[in-house]
Amino acid sequence: MNKVILMGRLTRDPEVRYSAGENALAIARYTLAVDRRFRRDGEATADFINCVSFGRTAEFAEKYFRQGLKIVVSGRIQTGSYTNRDGQKVYTTEVVVEDQEFAESKAASDNYAASHPQAAAPAPSMPTPGAASADGFMNIPDGIDEELPFN
Repeated sequence: MNKVILMGRLTRDPEVRYSAGENALAIARYTLAVDRRFRRDGEATADFINCVSFGRTAEFAEKYFRQGLKIVVSGRIQTGSYTNRDGQKVYTTEVVVEDQEFAESKAASDNYAASHPQAAAPAPSMPTPGAASADGFMNIPDGIDEELPFN
């Protein structure tokens, strides 16, 4: 079984690109700084794990993830290799993200950003749902039908 779960902070804003073709697919790449449990003198206190997500997961990362934000990802480890311009073989290891979520509240994230100005910009706020009508139901904005997973 190939399953990994990580919790860490984004080292930079996700880099998002779209595949070519009729049905363009979003591809987001980002790096997580994951704290090590035990520290030895002279060693780094975090590991930097490369992550890649596709489709809706990538679009979510593009919209809501910012440098310094603490998130949890689960997925699988994938290895690969390529030959660089100098003719040297380069080996890669990354986590293919299947699920991702926030690991702290917006307030905690903003507090972290305030205390680490070089590490994080504040994350954008989540969209505010429409106001409730007199009967207690939320007003659904026009055009939302295309985003619903069912019709």
